[in-house]
Amino acid sequence: MKYIDEFRDGDVARKIGERLRAEADPARQYSFMEFCGGHTHAISRYGVRELLPPNVRMIHGPGCPVCVLPIGRVDMAIGLALERGAIVCTYGDTMRVPASDNLSLTKAKARGGDIRMVYSATDALTVARDNPGREVVFFAIGFETTTPPTALAILRAQREELENFSVLCCHVLTPSAITHILESPEVRRYGTVPIDGFVGPAHVSIVIGSGPYEHFAEEYRKPVVIAGFEPLDVMQAILMLVRQVNEGRAHVENEFSRAVDRDGNLGAQQKVSEVFELRPTFEWRGLGEVPYSALKIRPAFAQFDAERRFGLGYTPVADNKACECGAILRGVKQPTDCRIFGTVCTPENPVGSCMVSSEGACAAHYAYGRFRSV
Repeated sequence: MKYIDEFRDGDVARKIGERLRAEADPARQYSFMEFCGGHTHAISRYGVRELLPPNVRMIHGPGCPVCVLPIGRVDMAIGLALERGAIVCTYGDTMRVPASDNLSLTKAKARGGDIRMVYSATDALTVARDNPGREVVFFAIGFETTTPPTALAILRAQREELENFSVLCCHVLTPSAITHILESPEVRRYGTVPIDGFVGPAHVSIVIGSGPYEHFAEEYRKPVVIAGFEPLDVMQAILMLVRQVNEGRAHVENEFSRAVDRDGNLGAQQKVSEVFELRPTFEWRGLGEVPYSALKIRPAFAQFDAERRFGLGYTPVADNKACECGAILRGVKQPTDCRIFGTVCTPENPVGSCMVSSEGACAAHYAYGRFRSV
């Protein structure tokens, strides 16, 4: 298939690996963070790490939307189903995120909660139309990629005057997370993570463009290379980062030019801006409170805001003490550094959120057998 097969060519991958070994300075160490869970998945699935020079280290980032969802937010959704009798709709991976009291949305469903997996925000609207006598809440999560469909769902609900539909909004923002990683004292408590550059996310960048990353290159002197999700995309991006570091440059480069430009999808951005505004602060699993890193529904659409509609308050909940998801999401530890990885914590029995989603670092390591520290 075009744009897939040619980006999975093993011979080309080996040639890029040879070029990396030739150009990487053996006297220095390179540390690059792949922010997006999709890149972590590709690196593990296709054995990219094995083709890299030993002094090029890839660090997992917090770009898995399910992984950064804090327990307290899942508890809110469970409470709507079990205590308020609402129909809660959400994406499949979200169903299995561990919550308080050994619950998850899946387990709450088994206890009688009307919780439904949907493939899109539009599906949740259909549930609301089909159940006019029930409150239907769409538990909306994700980065900039999934935010525009939620905005469109709210706009459509307003046009149709769907009085029984609302959204529990947990959409988060990529640039704010990168800033937090680079300067947050909470991150420093977990140890110093030397980051020489970032592999920028693919789908997020289709929406927001490459422009928002220029700040990190200019202010923090950290190069960013936006990359597609195929293995050759990732390897070429790493080579581009190595070259920038070698030359002392810090620029935003776009390897994924077949889908990303500087401005992004202006239409999608306009819809998001119409419906949402910034939250002053938002808790991320693994990162703690991150200022101006998430979105909330504007007052003009208050009737579709589940937090306002049901008078919900947020209560933070600590992660399982045995789980190292927090340190893994910060890039301080590898999944194999966690003592319960692959034993107590597996995809069938996830203790932490990093094992739930296929984009999670732990799930990627477990699925593809990369059981070694690097």
